[in-house]
Amino acid sequence: MKTGPWIHAVVLGGFAMATAALLSVADIGTRQEIALRKAEDLKASLAQVLPADLYDNDVVGEALTLSDGERDVTVFRATKGGALAGVAYEMVGRGYAGDIRVILGVAPDGTLLGVRTVAHKETPGLGDKIEVAKSPWITRFSGLGLGNPPVERWKVKKDGGEFDQFSGATITPRAVVGAIRDGLAFYDANRARFTEAR
Repeated sequence: MKTGPWIHAVVLGGFAMATAALLSVADIGTRQEIALRKAEDLKASLAQVLPADLYDNDVVGEALTLSDGERDVTVFRATKGGALAGVAYEMVGRGYAGDIRVILGVAPDGTLLGVRTVAHKETPGLGDKIEVAKSPWITRFSGLGLGNPPVERWKVKKDGGEFDQFSGATITPRAVVGAIRDGLAFYDANRARFTEAR
């Protein structure tokens, strides 16, 4: 028995609709789990740059978004007894293989409480030394601010700055140092907004 070309279109259309339905069900079924994992990752990142004994508020629940004209930044304010104890937020630098996202914890005086890499696509074994699990390099920024060292020294040594780069991987640490410097400048520009916001 000979079938017309329309039967192939019907069968193909049926398969496409069934596949779309399965993908929709899978998406709906995993959305909540993905959101929970993202929330857990965020809390773990915040714990590394905002020590828990520093605050008594719901840092995630009381997040606010600030714009500096170039970007919107989600800021997590840590308060103790109503007074600002620190803030945390992400900054982005352009690395060798793409964007490098770092999260900064900043004390009210503008010094760094901590910095951690949140996401990157840098070369394993070379550029991934920005991860605290691979190298302590990222931990050396704690306690520093824009005046320590002076702002013009917030560069890698190869560029006349203060900070070590990795052998064979200057672009990655350059991007991280730049993102941290930008993050500290963002804090200085918004210091009054952090303390006023409730």
